[in-house]
Amino acid sequence: MLAKKILKRIPQMLIVLFGISFLTFLLTYIAPGDPAEAMYEAAGILPTEQQLETARISMGLDKPFAVQYFNWITGVMRGDLGMSFSKNIPVAAALGQRLLPTLKVALLSMAMMMAVSVPLGVLSAVHKDGIADYIVRFLAFFGISVPGFWLGLLLMRFFGLTLRWFPVVSSRAGFKEMILPCLTLAIAMSAKYTRQVRASVLEELSQDYVIGARARGIRYRKILWRHVFKNSLLPLITLLGISFGSLLGGTSIVEIIFSYPGLGNLAVDAVRARDYPLIQGFVLWIALIYMLVNLVVDLSYDLIDPRIREAR
Repeated sequence: MLAKKILKRIPQMLIVLFGISFLTFLLTYIAPGDPAEAMYEAAGILPTEQQLETARISMGLDKPFAVQYFNWITGVMRGDLGMSFSKNIPVAAALGQRLLPTLKVALLSMAMMMAVSVPLGVLSAVHKDGIADYIVRFLAFFGISVPGFWLGLLLMRFFGLTLRWFPVVSSRAGFKEMILPCLTLAIAMSAKYTRQVRASVLEELSQDYVIGARARGIRYRKILWRHVFKNSLLPLITLLGISFGSLLGGTSIVEIIFSYPGLGNLAVDAVRARDYPLIQGFVLWIALIYMLVNLVVDLSYDLIDPRIREAR
């Protein structure tokens, strides 16, 4: 069943990737600016017109749009995303260098978020309209309202400059360098997920099976964690998949604030340098991540809730 569903989704994914690749290439083609000139500017060189023309020819920018796209897409099919104009290395290598740091931040920030949002969400739902519920809802509202860049600067000021517990600049992907970026991301996500957990648990607590289980004398804690929480996971899994895909694509603002060497920072540098092959490779990477994450989320539904599998 799982293999059949995966095989069915592959053609759809390929069509979407082809459409995204065409639109991305078209937008970078018509974008203002000269990549050859930007490459020389990044190197601190004032080029002559002859040098610019030679660079455009070597980059393949002198060819018509259809030829450029055909050459690029055939290379992508072979696993060649082209050469980065600004870094002078293969695009796949540039993305690969930033993948592990971004993956570390994504996993750690998700773990921090789940450790906070699940207990608080359940606590708020169990004590609905109580003091604990109002406190949790206020904290969640405050967390959603705070801009991410401002929160990052506050954490940097307090934990980095005042207490000096963590480095302010995360120029390498060490554990201490990851704490403040991950904490910034986790706080923002925790606010959203706490509200989602609360809503899901409240919906399940109102179901007939909960009333029946309590009438039979089953312990409330057992009902809550073995049945209610498990049935509340489906909407959370969808959100988790979206958040994980977004984190793997890089979080540009947070990475720039902390100078973290992730994919988001790389994408911003590529846009500044008009590094079209790197931009195109990054967009394809994001699209592929989201489609794979959505596929995994869809497959997980069948494993968590057998009723969905039987309905199909």
